[in-house]
Formats: sequence, structure tokens, C-alpha cells
Amino acid sequence: MASAAGLSGLAVFAYRAAPAFWRRVSEDLKREVEPAAYRPRVAEWPQTGLSAAWIGHSTVLLSIDGFTILTDPVLSTRIGIKLGVMTVGLKRLVAPALAMAELPRPDLILLSHAHMDHFDLPTLRRLENRQTQVITAVNTSDLLRVGRYSSVRELAWNESARAGPVLVRAIEVNHWGARMRSDHYRSYNGYLLEAGAHRVLFAGDTAYTNAFASIRSSKPVDLAIMPIGAYDPWIRVHCNPEQAIAMANEAGAEFILPVHHRTFQLSQEPREEPMERLLAAARGAEHRVALREIGQEFHYRK
Repeated sequence: MASAAGLSGLAVFAYRAAPAFWRRVSEDLKREVEPAAYRPRVAEWPQTGLSAAWIGHSTVLLSIDGFTILTDPVLSTRIGIKLGVMTVGLKRLVAPALAMAELPRPDLILLSHAHMDHFDLPTLRRLENRQTQVITAVNTSDLLRVGRYSSVRELAWNESARAGPVLVRAIEVNHWGARMRSDHYRSYNGYLLEAGAHRVLFAGDTAYTNAFASIRSSKPVDLAIMPIGAYDPWIRVHCNPEQAIAMANEAGAEFILPVHHRTFQLSQEPREEPMERLLAAARGAEHRVALREIGQEFHYRK
């Protein structure tokens, strides 16, 4: 009885503090989650070159010469705080392009920061595997059951680690890392991946920063995974589509894979606006936008 009363009291406090949020939760209960427009055929992917599929939000499945990487895996229907048997938080607009059983076992999981729409504990529990490595930001591994993975390594900004054939370098981005209101000690990363002939940028979550200019070299970034949503009114911590392209250009990226939009209603901009603005900003070079719909695939060989 005491725990139930405690949960009830927390719910009342939360409702008084944020009634608009709770109204959205109530509306979400009645709303169906849409299926993804496409379903990637990962079993047919080549074992050479670079392949990518947008699973939803910031979750991207990558294959670099057959080595599989999963970024910020979030497959749950609802993200948020677990209260008893239910999760109080935002409900997906669109289902993941692949269900958990359809995903290949990732060789590496990349975690940019501990926000619940990037670091989903139910998903990460289901991905636990003694053959899967994890790279995450400083002061976030305590959220994981580290002994159930092959290895879990925290990277500070500008530190690097090798996972199989991939060299992973952590990049300082313009965001913040607290999962709750008090744990501001948690860090946050973007990542540069280098393996064989390929370079991939996973920007994580970021407002505009010139940090990506530091990774530009004579060897181009083949694919930049860039966030493009949740900027209205959160422009101080999330970039808009024009800024996403500018940062990808500063990194020397050939193709851009836009993420962090269409999956959860995190902000006030219309659902289709981020992609519309991105394509407008890329006018004349729209081919650089590698994927436009959840579930689509990208393949690249040099």
C-alpha cells in the first residue's frame, strides 16, 4: 500500500507541475502507432562497403565491411519513467522499422548520452549479449548491466577506442547529459567512426557547434548522421535543419542521414517541417540526403 500511495502522490505532483504533458499522455493512450513506411532487408546486405538503415529517431543500423553498429537504440513504444507496470512518457508516432527479433546482433552499440529518447533501458536490456561491445559517454555506464556485454567503455571528448575494425573517437557536441534533473555530471558525445576506407560521423544530439570542423581531412566523411528535429523552441540545445547541413559540410561529409525527427513529438515544429527545410537547404544537391523515410536503406562502396 505504501508504494502505491507513493506512486499516486508522484503522479499528482507531476500532473500539477506539467498538466500539458499529462494531457498528451492521455491522448496518446487512444492513438495507434503508425507502421514504418519501409522495412530494411538487412539479411541481404553486402559484407563489404557501407550500409545504413534508419530504424527510427536516432537509431541507425550501420554495417561497415560486415561489422554491425547500432546507434542510440530505442525500440520501446513509450519512453520515460517506469512507474510500476507502466512507463510514463512520450509514445512513438511511428513504430521501429525493424522489431527486436529482426535486428542482427550488433557488434557495437554506440550511446551518445543518457536522455531517455537516446538511452532506452528496456531496449538495452534486450540487446544484452556477451558478443556485443558498448561505447558510451563518461558517467553513463552505471545505467547499464555492464557484465552482460562483451565490454562497456566510456569515452571522454577527444578520446578514442577500437572496437573490432572500427576506431571510435568521441567528439564534444553542444548539448547536455543529465537524465534526471539532478545528474548533471553525465557527459554527452558525438562520434567519428573510421574503418578501412570509410569514415562515418554520428553527431548524437547537438545544437550548432563548430566542433565538427576538427574532423575534416583529405579523407571525406562518407556519411554524417545528423539530428534535424526538436528545435522549436529548443534551438539552444538542438540544431535546425539548416544548421545540420552546415555542420555536415564543415565535417566534409559527402552524404547526410537525417535523424531525430518524425518518431516522437518532442517539440512544436510540424512533423514534416524538418525534412522539408532540410531538402530546401540542400536544393541543387538533394542527392546528398541519403534517407528520407524511416526504414529506408543506404548503400555505398568506394
